[in-house]
Amino acid sequence: MVNPKLKDELNDQLCEAVLSLGNMEECYQFFEDICTIGELKAMSQRLEVARMLQAGHTYDEIVERTGASTATISRVKRCLNYGADGYKVVLSRLKDKEENA
Repeated sequence: MVNPKLKDELNDQLCEAVLSLGNMEECYQFFEDICTIGELKAMSQRLEVARMLQAGHTYDEIVERTGASTATISRVKRCLNYGADGYKVVLSRLKDKEENA
């Protein structure tokens, strides 16, 4: 279920834009235009933190691999445990794709 605080016309438009992307190159082009390099790297880092947490890695291992702060790791862990399950959906699909490649 979508958080009603997030649900609005502009966020719908952003989600539709992401869903319209057809390949990796289009994703890079879009995210390069819509995000700063720092914002994009932060999102990528959080996704890797989530993947590593799900795989059972320790905070120390995650810090070493990603450079994420323990505060970031804690926030991601809280989302994995109590969030909207967005990380879980994406990580499951990425794992399925990897296993079927």
